[in-house]
Amino acid sequence: MESFFLFKSVFVLVIFAITLAVGAYSTYAERKVAAFLQDRIGPDRAGPFGILQPLADGLKFIMKEEIIPDVSNKFLFVLGPCIAMLTALMAGVVVPWGNTLVIDGTEYSLQITDINIGILYIFGVVSIGVYGIMIGGWASNNKFSLLGAIRASAQMISYEIAMGLSIIAFVMMTGTLSLGEITTMQAGGAGSHWNFWNVVYQPLGFVIFLTCAFAECNRTPFDLPECETELVGGYHTEYSSMKLGFYLFAEYINMFISSAVISTLYFGGYNFPFMNDLGLSHNTVTVLGCLALFAKIIFFIFFFMWIRWTVPRFRYDQLMNLGWKGLLPLSIANVLITGLVMIWKEF
Repeated sequence: MESFFLFKSVFVLVIFAITLAVGAYSTYAERKVAAFLQDRIGPDRAGPFGILQPLADGLKFIMKEEIIPDVSNKFLFVLGPCIAMLTALMAGVVVPWGNTLVIDGTEYSLQITDINIGILYIFGVVSIGVYGIMIGGWASNNKFSLLGAIRASAQMISYEIAMGLSIIAFVMMTGTLSLGEITTMQAGGAGSHWNFWNVVYQPLGFVIFLTCAFAECNRTPFDLPECETELVGGYHTEYSSMKLGFYLFAEYINMFISSAVISTLYFGGYNFPFMNDLGLSHNTVTVLGCLALFAKIIFFIFFFMWIRWTVPRFRYDQLMNLGWKGLLPLSIANVLITGLVMIWKEF
């Protein structure tokens, strides 16, 4: 029992460190991807190839003067970025980062906790995360911040419905809410030459879920709550120092966790082709599975960035129309189609 708690404690710290590192260096990757797409160089001063730029940015945020407006609600002003950062870090505890490791004859799962309502847990945490934006925008007592908070709440409500319906069709097909079981189902049987990933069975659900993930993360073309050209930064207009850093950092952590969830639900998680036929030790295959999962995550993070620097921002009416008149009917149709296919298979 002691070894179990020791392993889990170390594993939590490792995942926490990896999440922070990926979040930090996503800011560096964002600038490099933008520079590549715009035929520029990007960060190249802080260290070789600008590799120390995230550390320089973090130090700058820490050293900046911290300003709290006199007309703000000071308690809620501080609470807003704390909620945004906390909920961003909480969502990763149900993601299976790998299969199992065998240490001294004891098998340890590379998943912090495999609760049987893992998908509902993620939805709950994501829903709480919007309160960080709403509270911060309202507490600032700034009209641009308030508009950003209102936009964020309306956007989250609009796109969470379509995202939830896409997951209903997914759960109908898999019969479970556990991310660990969903990943195991996509491994294929022993001797299988290919993994049966859920994106093959739910292509429309995947497109809906991915689109809603962009909206939930406030990423372009759904960055209406913070668009600089209209709202001067939106809900974090009045923030400075590390409080602003928390908001910006939470967005990249959310992008990382969203990529991990998409990879787990639709692209096999830590499973990869021919993994059952390599003839390697269990631990070696587990490590390769972890690397495969992170390769999928990196691809989706790049996809998030690629979309940001190639697709223009929607107008607000277009944003609402897409959520209510586009994705919502499609997600309902996806549920009906999934149900009909399941009934047809029964016969």
